[in-house]
This record gives sequence, structure tokens and C-alpha cells, in this order.
Amino acid sequence: MIKLRKRLVCSLVVCLFPMLSVASAAIDIPSARVDAAPVIDGSPGDAAWESVKPVAIADSASGKKVLLRSVYTADQVFFLVQFPDAAQNFLHKPWLWDADSKEYKTGPHREDTFVFKWNMMDKDVDLSNFSDDNYRADVWYWKANRTNPAGFADDKTQLLEGSASKKSKETVSTTGKKRYLSRISDAGKAPYKEYQPTAYEGDLVDAFPTGVPEGSRADVHAKGVWNGGFQTVEFARALNTGHDDDVQFDPAAGKPYLFGVSIFSLYGERLETSTPNLYGMGRISEPLRLKFQ
Repeated sequence: MIKLRKRLVCSLVVCLFPMLSVASAAIDIPSARVDAAPVIDGSPGDAAWESVKPVAIADSASGKKVLLRSVYTADQVFFLVQFPDAAQNFLHKPWLWDADSKEYKTGPHREDTFVFKWNMMDKDVDLSNFSDDNYRADVWYWKANRTNPAGFADDKTQLLEGSASKKSKETVSTTGKKRYLSRISDAGKAPYKEYQPTAYEGDLVDAFPTGVPEGSRADVHAKGVWNGGFQTVEFARALNTGHDDDVQFDPAAGKPYLFGVSIFSLYGERLETSTPNLYGMGRISEPLRLKFQ
């Protein structure tokens, strides 16, 4: 019965997308208190998810609709995201054997991804990479190849400033101003490592073997499952991590938390339809506000 119920819930995604409208202004995302936490396994069939309605939002880069839900317990907050994804992409820049040159070359594959981007400022800001505002943001970066096998999302910090720093990348805002974006990994160990074969190990070799994250970089648990043209990803994080490189949540405070999300990569659709490559666009959805109920 449980497996049947989960299949029925998944099939409803196909029906929900055309029925839900997407607002053009900031959207409130309610987070409901639940007694039993959902299992982070990439399935929407848990009782916690069935108790809340999804909110439909727009992904800026792709134009796709994303269904988003949130619940929380005494010490954790959870998110469920679902979106259409024509192809399953679980490899990222793998090593492909070139028989002619007898060496490995980087493959064209790019992994499916999903991003949460949280405002860490004491005021509202435009969280886009092309914003005129200076900001600091907490970024949860789920990656189908580099983090999903470990059951995590990569935890990072983004800084957008008006002056360059050591590792910042120059961008241009929507009004034409020079801006500088820094992507900083949270303290600790990544959920993956880079690998390059030195001798033949097969025609295709994973460039990012799964590791075990540690420290603040291991704060965000996440698991995604692709099925029938849709991607489902669950996220879980402590309300308060105790780390200064994370946004901290307090349901009792009664305040909203500004954020945005992004599918970030639909590289498989480019491979199939020759549409523009959306990988790494760095754009987020319209402003969202998490409100604990």
C-alpha cells in the first residue's frame, strides 16, 4: 500500500503543473509544523508532504514551473521540490577514453542541479547574480553527480560586491554596473572529491567519486530521484546549525526568510533539442518568503 500510495502521489505532479498559476510578485512559502519528519529519500509519499499543498513558482532561466513544499519539526526544516526534467543527467564532466590518442578527455555531460539561495542580510535585497545590491547569501547546491550519491547538498556562501576580491568573478548587473561575485565553500569537507585516472580504467570514468562531507559543509541533507520526466528532490537542515556561514531559522520569531530557488541546469534538454545551454546561468526564481506557521 505504501509503494502504491507513493506512485499515485508522484503521478499527480503531471496533473498539478498545468492547474497551478504562477504569481509575478513575491510568493509566501508556508512551512507547516509536523510531528513526524519525512524520510529524505527523494519520494513525496510521506505523510508530512501529503499534509501540505505545493506552491507553484517559476524558474527564471528555463521558464519551467517548480512545485515547492515545506514542513518543519522541533529542530529541522524540510523542503520538497518537483519540476519537469526531460532527461536524467547523473554524470558531470566524466572522463571519456579517446582510443585514437589513448588518453582520457572531459566529456560533455553536465549533472542535474537545484539551488536554494537564502538572504543573510538584515534587509531585503535582490538575490540575483546580476543584482545592484551588495549581499551575502547561504546557498544549498544539490548536484545529481557530485552530492546526490552521498545524500547531501553542497553548502556554500555567495558574496556579491562592488569591488573585487581574491577569487571573485566579474559580472555586470542588469543596469550595467560592474559587480564581483564570490563563491565560497562552507567550512569542512566536500561530499565529493575530484579524480583523474592515470591509466585505462574503462571507456567512461566518474570524475567525482562520492565522499563523506564534514563540518558546516555537511549541514544540508538532500536526495533526488528522476522518474518519468520529472525530478523530485528533498532537503533537510537543522533550524539552527550553530555555524556563522549559514542562515539560522527561528520559527518562534514570527519573521519571514527571503530566498530564491533555481533549477540551474537543464543541460540534458540542450543535448536533446539544441536549445541554449542553461547550465550555470546563475539566475534564481522570483523572490520567495519562507513563513513558519
